[in-house]
Amino acid sequence: MTASRPINLETTIVRWNGIDESRELEVDLCVVGAGISGATTALEAARLGMKVAIVDAFPALGGQAVNSIIGTFCGLYRNGTHGYRFTYGVVDDMLAALGAEDAVYYRHGPMTTVVHYNEIALSRWVERSIEAAGITPIVGATLRTVHRDDRRITGLHFITRYGDVTIRAQSYADCSGDAALMYRAGFACREPVEKIYGSQQAVIEGIGSSEPPSREELSARIEAKAAEYGLIRHNGLVFYFPGKDVAVLNMTHVETPLDPVEASRTGIIGKDQVDRGVRLLRDEFPEVFGNIRVRSYGFPGIRQTRWIKGVHQITTEEVKSGHRYADAIARTAWPIELHNAPENFVWEVFGEDHVHYVPLSAMLSPEAENVVAVGRCIDGDPAALSSVRVMGPCMAMARAAANALDLAGSGSVHDIDIAALQERLADNLERCDSVAP
Repeated sequence: MTASRPINLETTIVRWNGIDESRELEVDLCVVGAGISGATTALEAARLGMKVAIVDAFPALGGQAVNSIIGTFCGLYRNGTHGYRFTYGVVDDMLAALGAEDAVYYRHGPMTTVVHYNEIALSRWVERSIEAAGITPIVGATLRTVHRDDRRITGLHFITRYGDVTIRAQSYADCSGDAALMYRAGFACREPVEKIYGSQQAVIEGIGSSEPPSREELSARIEAKAAEYGLIRHNGLVFYFPGKDVAVLNMTHVETPLDPVEASRTGIIGKDQVDRGVRLLRDEFPEVFGNIRVRSYGFPGIRQTRWIKGVHQITTEEVKSGHRYADAIARTAWPIELHNAPENFVWEVFGEDHVHYVPLSAMLSPEAENVVAVGRCIDGDPAALSSVRVMGPCMAMARAAANALDLAGSGSVHDIDIAALQERLADNLERCDSVAP
């Protein structure tokens, strides 16, 4: 028998001295938010040689893409059954890694290509990639104070259960989803007058081998039975992985208030809605869903809450017309997907040749020199934002943000050479040779 290590039974008495001591870090770029926007921004910046820290309030990396079990990459591909991909860069590595693990599935058409993914595989890819890139992660950290010198952010102060952290950086990226950095800095932000609903996602397992109902049949049955089962939302989707008995369930609407007390109830309400939806599916489609159970509930999925007042606000008309801005940095063709009613949502699909764009000016506050917003906290009217806040264009925005801040250096993001930035982003603006498998 191998000798065991001696056990040390001694302890040390500690007592808080009333002083909040703070760890201090100095980096080139501090990314606030570690969801798909933040993780991609951090990885793209590390590729450019920046020293990067990434911070998130969740106790783990991955944000909503992982922890809310979104389950699909939307807006990555041109419309049509086999459109070409719009976004490149770190995305290439991500899709290759997920594909190697049989953790990704491409669902084609009739008009949109949606990429389903396994959230556990994505979680580990994010963590491994952040570690390999030498990026410093800080999780379970809430932004408390933003230090400013007029138009420049000079430092961020975070609180965690293990002590405070102060990060000083040359540049900052607000990938928080709620424009938390811009808002706490005192820069102008927007909130929608009309409520926009989130979703409580869940992974279900035990799906039978019978042919599942079509999307149209499923939605029609949910609409007919929603009131009977106490469902807020009257339609829904099930994102399947062919050949597997698991799927992501998306048939709920939940409010996503910015109030701390009300927001804390969202997950409880959302899980109850999932349970009601599971009962409906079991009863109405017993051959397919009679034995399903919830394997895991995600955190409440939040779509649109607060975003910046940018140099430019993307309008619905610009989205519909496919307006190409002089400072375009990303493209997509995702429909207008505005979840502005508890029972339903707006879904306006564009034609096969349609493309609309994201301008850098929608990612910049006119009041700030060294910070860029990424993802769902860029500026657009509510309907326009609903078409560009999905993960495909978010990852393209992330690449643009990293390169814009690299070009700005110690100067201003408002003064960079747009042509030089667009040259770096040429694949994400022009490339059309990579078709979904």
